[in-house]
Amino acid sequence: MTVEEKRAWIMAAVSPGAFAVYAAIILVRAGGAPLRDVPYVSTMLWTIGISIVVSIVLHIVAAITSGADAHKKDVRDREIYRFGDTVGQVFIFLGAVAAMGLAMAEVSHFWITHVIYLGFAVGTCLGSLAKIAAYRDGIPDC
Repeated sequence: MTVEEKRAWIMAAVSPGAFAVYAAIILVRAGGAPLRDVPYVSTMLWTIGISIVVSIVLHIVAAITSGADAHKKDVRDREIYRFGDTVGQVFIFLGAVAAMGLAMAEVSHFWITHVIYLGFAVGTCLGSLAKIAAYRDGIPDC
């Protein structure tokens, strides 16, 4: 397994994991109160920051534990990276469009922020899963 594939596995695990932890914390804090009234900014920033640190540490571990040949990138790696990023960007775009619609409808900042965060989490996860699938089965013909 190349370092690039290991990185895809890391991002496929860390991104939804961080969002799930964040969502659990917010739901517990709500305790039956309306979600839009729960203070969320510092929790969101801490969760995102910790997920970035965890991701960096795991990327370093993956790089250290991989053999010397695993660090070489070829044309296939670049194509898979581009394919996975394209898949992920579609969902980030959809999240941005949804957030823009919520802003136009003058919905609470709470919901707009969470739609954006969810779009990033889903985009990162699905983009990484697309990379993993491409490493296993090849890039699909479009």
